[in-house]
Amino acid sequence: MSDIRALTDAIAKIDGRGYKSYRDLERTWEMDGFTLIVDRAQSDPFAAPSRIRVLIDPEASRARRTGTAALLARDFAEAARARSRRRGIGRSGEIRMEHPGQVVLEQSAVRISDGGSIEARFTVGLPARGRRIDGAQALALLVDDVPYVVASTLLAAAHDSARVDEHATANETATALRAGLHDAGLIAFVADGASLARMSGNDDRPLDSESAVPFVSPESLRVELRTPSGPVAGMGIPEGITLIVGGGFHGKSTLLRALQSGVYDHMPGDGRERVVTRSDGVKVRAEDGRSVAGVDISPFIDGLPLGRDTRSFTSPNASGSTSQAAGIVEAIEAGARLLLIDEDTSANNFMVRDRRMQELVPKEGEPITPFVDRARTLHDEAGVSTVLVLGGSGDYLDVADRVVRMRDYLPEDVTSTARAIADRLPTGRRNEAVTRFTPATSRTIQVGSLDPKKGRRSVHVKVPDDRTLLFGPTDIDLAGIEQLATRSQIRAIGLALAWVFRSTGEAASVETILDEVEEVLASKGIDGFSDVLRGDLAAFRRFEMSAALNRLRRLRVE
Repeated sequence: MSDIRALTDAIAKIDGRGYKSYRDLERTWEMDGFTLIVDRAQSDPFAAPSRIRVLIDPEASRARRTGTAALLARDFAEAARARSRRRGIGRSGEIRMEHPGQVVLEQSAVRISDGGSIEARFTVGLPARGRRIDGAQALALLVDDVPYVVASTLLAAAHDSARVDEHATANETATALRAGLHDAGLIAFVADGASLARMSGNDDRPLDSESAVPFVSPESLRVELRTPSGPVAGMGIPEGITLIVGGGFHGKSTLLRALQSGVYDHMPGDGRERVVTRSDGVKVRAEDGRSVAGVDISPFIDGLPLGRDTRSFTSPNASGSTSQAAGIVEAIEAGARLLLIDEDTSANNFMVRDRRMQELVPKEGEPITPFVDRARTLHDEAGVSTVLVLGGSGDYLDVADRVVRMRDYLPEDVTSTARAIADRLPTGRRNEAVTRFTPATSRTIQVGSLDPKKGRRSVHVKVPDDRTLLFGPTDIDLAGIEQLATRSQIRAIGLALAWVFRSTGEAASVETILDEVEEVLASKGIDGFSDVLRGDLAAFRRFEMSAALNRLRRLRVE
């Protein structure tokens, strides 16, 4: 039985009263075709908008739920933006859902249960005249606008079944491709026909089809992986050390960015929906000025002046080389078995020391063991592969398993040519790695340093932009974490850090913290970190969680 009349009467009853009377609407309302739940009504027109959910019983099978849910969230967010209109002061009249962007993640905006029922979570700005309720506008918002957006985006009749199947199939295919990497001995796969170029550095949408160059695998690297919808052919990148080389503006970094994004699935039409990378792949770069807490960077940097210990390196203002060394060690500590590195975003002195510099500054006066002398042992002794973009250092030809040259955005396998050049033109440099690479044991964190309290708020978590997490009294700068895809992930990571503070003892190892967070994600989903039902969260990997933890400037390590 519909509650539309009851909702109309409830709004009429509070019309003109103080804004806090909107709390009278906090209940479940049966609408035509769906259930409307007002979880929390805002207490002020300028406060955070009211949290609302919509529940829809299944009308058809919703196979491959994650891809379908991302489609519905994307459509709802866009329709809500188009339907929103100012209906008073503050945010009055706003209807908003978190847009999932190009990636396909488990997210809390739209959820599809095992049985196929749909739950959508969003916010609305309840209308106000001054500080009083505007009943007429509230009625139009809740009885006209919200049902219109629901009907046009969430109900089965709003979608062509082929389009829904396309999104579900794309996600299913990507998941199958990624699952097939291990058995094939690969760390990444790029399907023939993929479109890797983006609109711009800050616009993740694909470049228009007329300008983009479809990817074509070299024959020597072409493999075929199985999926439920049939085999997919493309370039497979085997485990080991792979160099991506080529002239400037020929697509080296574009390929690497596609690989670092390949840890996630993508929507149909993105161009990268069949580009997949092992889920334990981490992009690492230099980050001048970041904080480091108790990281053993001695495999890369040792013997600092004044006897400074690098087995438990701590700094509020790390250099390019120490920050990159810490980033690699932290990634491996979190379980990474694939490093993605671009020469352009690396510290030069960390990557290589050529023969002339070795003569000018002997090893006994240089604390850095460059990455070129660790890459081989990282793979052979620690099982960590590397994909490295290079444009200026031929020293890496001596340690590479394969070399891919990009020319006009198309790859060529030039491994044999690179080896011949390395044999014909030896660099004469000496390997400066004098010890084996042995990953350090997981650090122990003082959990009290993760206190999320600020003022009267027991948990203060805000995400003001794409690369900042406000956590308690501290701002965490995540600008160097390139594999964060959405603000919803950052927000969920902040809540997960707060959960660790509440749920873990006085001290715990980094490995234990990450394992326990993953267990919550597996058993309860992203709702497991919040006391209220929110629609602005998305799933994250343990590596981005670790990155946020490690960049908390007040982090304390035992």
